[in-house]
Amino acid sequence: MNFVKRAGTSLGARKSKTAALLAIFLVICALLLGGFLLQAAAARQETGARRTVGVDVTVRKEGLTPALADRLGRSALVHRYNAEIRARAGAQGITPLTSKAPEPDAAEEQAKGELAVNGVRDSDMLLPFSYGSAKLTAGRGITPEDAGRDVAVIEQRLADKNRLKAGDTLQLRSADGKHTTAVTVVGIYRDPAREPTMWVAPRELPGNTLYVPAGTAQKLSAGTATVSEAVYKIGSPDRARQLHAETERLLGKDGFEFRVNDKAYKDQVLPVQRVGAFAGLLVWVIALAGALVLGLIVMLQIRERRSELGVLLAMGEKKWKLIGQHVVEVAAVALPAVALAALAGSVAGQPAGDAFLGRQDDKPASAARTPDAGIAPPTVRVEAADVGKVAGIALGISLVSTVIPGIGILRLHPRSILTDSA
Repeated sequence: MNFVKRAGTSLGARKSKTAALLAIFLVICALLLGGFLLQAAAARQETGARRTVGVDVTVRKEGLTPALADRLGRSALVHRYNAEIRARAGAQGITPLTSKAPEPDAAEEQAKGELAVNGVRDSDMLLPFSYGSAKLTAGRGITPEDAGRDVAVIEQRLADKNRLKAGDTLQLRSADGKHTTAVTVVGIYRDPAREPTMWVAPRELPGNTLYVPAGTAQKLSAGTATVSEAVYKIGSPDRARQLHAETERLLGKDGFEFRVNDKAYKDQVLPVQRVGAFAGLLVWVIALAGALVLGLIVMLQIRERRSELGVLLAMGEKKWKLIGQHVVEVAAVALPAVALAALAGSVAGQPAGDAFLGRQDDKPASAARTPDAGIAPPTVRVEAADVGKVAGIALGISLVSTVIPGIGILRLHPRSILTDSA
């Protein structure tokens, strides 16, 4: 009889033991698939977290030009960046806010530069907006696509006083008063900071702060515009050393400040990495334990079936076919177990991923106060590649767990088997 057909007959005749073997294989395959799914979900979540949370590197240098800041921002290490230029501007056609406190007699005339202008590349990277203390109430912020445009984001109190809304145009006068620039309001934000109780110059009032693209700030600056600070978002702390080396090559070895802020990364990304490493270790442990458990089971089965083996050997059956029969029997149970595990993974995978990796809504209160704190929820999905890995490992376990105990079959002799069994 063909040993493959004989394996099917044997499985049918021993239904209870086949069911028990299927249950063991199902547990092994489900745990293996769970490890792969968790590992893949952690990798996807880590990739997203590197871009959203990442590590912020702040570079300051006296005389840092926008061109140099942009050159460093084009580094392959940098995901996004923001260079800030601070300037003053006069208002034309609108009325700036003024301090409600009485003006002291010794105060100087502040006719020029009533407005504080911050030239930025990406307003979402500014601490007030990334922390959530300043919030947009209408329109949008400044984005890298606004380069070359004359647009502005103004504070709610200035907008209310002058009845401005998104889409309106206002005139800004340069600090030296030599020219004006028309800017379009694209957004309105609310700064929770209260006005000082003592008299301050108009440009120091929080309501008189505008955000514009860096090019617009350069037009309004008196003289050469320089970058007060540039913030670069990179993927991980180990890349900070590489960025520092690039900064040295660009700005020189001395005279610049290089500060790394990796607190949010350590608080949120490292736990995800640990879950991924745990999932990888889990796969190895399950594979080894599964091979060991199934090997012991097959060894016991071989001992129980010594008489059957002796009869087959006496009938002239080759020993390698006997081993092949056991391999086919175990593999025939492994494949349905893989299919059932894939079905269970598609149902229970997402809840398990939420339990291990956590959802964005479940982050602690301290994490909510860190810039860009939101990590996307874990996405757990059963993919063909993961099922293929589980099937490959399951077949490998089948081979190892049958071939190694089956080596004893090669040393069997029909006469001794039948004599011992009698």
